[in-house]
Amino acid sequence: MIALVVEEENKKYQRGVKHLCDNGLTKVPTKYIWPETDRPIFTKPDKLIKPKQNLKLPIIDIAELLGPNRSHVLRTIAEACENYGFFQVVNHGMVGDVSRNMIEVCKKFFELPYEERSKYMTSDMSAPVRYGTSFNQSKDNVFCWRDFLKLSAHPLPDYFPYWPSSPSDFRSLAAIYAKETKEMFDLMVKAILESLEIDGEGDKAAEELKEGSQLVVVNCYPPCPQPELTLGMPPHSDYGFVTLLLQDDVEGLQIMYRDEWVTVDPIPGSFVVNVGDHLEIFSNGRYKSVLHRVLVNSTKPRISVASLHSFPLTSVVKPSPKLTDKHNPPQYMDTDFATFLQYISSREPKWKNFLESRKIHHIR
Repeated sequence: MIALVVEEENKKYQRGVKHLCDNGLTKVPTKYIWPETDRPIFTKPDKLIKPKQNLKLPIIDIAELLGPNRSHVLRTIAEACENYGFFQVVNHGMVGDVSRNMIEVCKKFFELPYEERSKYMTSDMSAPVRYGTSFNQSKDNVFCWRDFLKLSAHPLPDYFPYWPSSPSDFRSLAAIYAKETKEMFDLMVKAILESLEIDGEGDKAAEELKEGSQLVVVNCYPPCPQPELTLGMPPHSDYGFVTLLLQDDVEGLQIMYRDEWVTVDPIPGSFVVNVGDHLEIFSNGRYKSVLHRVLVNSTKPRISVASLHSFPLTSVVKPSPKLTDKHNPPQYMDTDFATFLQYISSREPKWKNFLESRKIHHIR
């Protein structure tokens, strides 16, 4: 009997946190309560004890990058990737309507009846569209206060027909957004390789990244009655090469900076760019993928759209031969997408455990 009750409870949580909230909640269910050591540090709901100040990430102005100040901007990119693992991009050329429309149509998607959203629910990680909840709902012991929609997006014509057809303008608006973030990524790759003193012309990795994978992840964080007890996303690093993150105006993203969790100030219309595990491997550890997590709040829903870009799923990722020699040997094993999938399907993914598992420990 108890087993049946537990199974019913679990089924309820598998439907997602938006579904729970729509049915009325006054307190956080036990399934979402994190151990005290992992919780955000609140004095009272919505008042963080520390840090005192939000973090202003280095700002990269694309207009400057494409102008006569390019070498100065490339140095800023290198310093940001070495010291923060994150930077914000402004004047990126994406017109405001494209990003605003994407946020709005995603809000509408999460407002659809559960029956409509649940059509896309699957545990198949290779599905072209996945609706789900938490971080890795089949493995998480404690759930996160987050629902998501994941869309495979490159090559676009291969995946577009599988995307949600409701709301009626979802596909068309998401396609414009995916195409424009892909163009932004191509521009960022050129700059990042140049900042590592690698000429992108004719470089094998640069060619592969041009044809690489793109996954658009829409995150929905409903208001939470007890935000001090849970997390929107646990501490993790991103698996790919680079992530381009669009946020609405509600703060929630925190990064690990100098061993403290600090909240990133959302700059309207900007993109947050972060180094993924693949770029850390490719740069042989010079650029760092940094731990980040998401807090929730009790009053405002939050939507973010992450565009994760990397090598094609069939590629082997390894330190660039242009950045290794006998004095600076490879610090990471070659890895591929299959190894990663095998890793996360066998355990609860968290922190930077996968990347740590790929490190080579040289005996001096």
